[in-house]
Amino acid sequence: MRRFATSSKIEANTKSMGKPAFDAQAFLDSAGVARKVLEYRKSQLIYSQGDPATSVIYIQKGVVKITVVNTVGKEAVVAILSAGDFLGEGCMTGQTAYIGTATTMTSTTVLTIGKSEMIRVIHDEHAFSDRFISHLLGRNIRIEEDLVDQLFNSTEKRLARTLLLLARYSTQDQPQKLLPKVTQEMLAEMIGASRPRVNFFMSKFKKLGFISYNRGLHINNSLLRVVLHE
Repeated sequence: MRRFATSSKIEANTKSMGKPAFDAQAFLDSAGVARKVLEYRKSQLIYSQGDPATSVIYIQKGVVKITVVNTVGKEAVVAILSAGDFLGEGCMTGQTAYIGTATTMTSTTVLTIGKSEMIRVIHDEHAFSDRFISHLLGRNIRIEEDLVDQLFNSTEKRLARTLLLLARYSTQDQPQKLLPKVTQEMLAEMIGASRPRVNFFMSKFKKLGFISYNRGLHINNSLLRVVLHE
């Protein structure tokens, strides 16, 4: 037996036909009254630790490092983010000041989205909400993995995992040139080790063919053996 749509379903369908589908990426690529596209040169500050947290920032192009300085002045690199990542999302949970400093590592283009605009689009547009929630879940998983890595893995494994993550190993079949240049000092800060220890294992990885230097640092898939080896 053929079933007829109810009036509420007809109304819903009519509304959806009259309203174009929300394009989350188009929103993230465009400026507006409550959002601005900004361009930065290499090594420019996007925001500093302690600045008022009033916006969520989406990286359209480039690479950004997040650093934190403790009460005695020691600095640590806590994240390196690239195109497709958000930062500053703590303002959505009542955070009044940024807890880290965001600095560009290459020429970078970002979209800044005011808190009120971010709240509006999350409530009104499911496509954007799904995109943002996926980012938050991925970031949470990464933080948990970083904690486990720091607590239980050796310096060698932590370094190998960090290099693979920086080279976007999970999305590449071929060796990936590591851009921008990441210094051994920065790697040491990221994995909680000394610079000489990082230098020792980088030399070891090179001898084993896990990494190579040819107009930049290349990470080979074989480096995964270090992470998987018990």
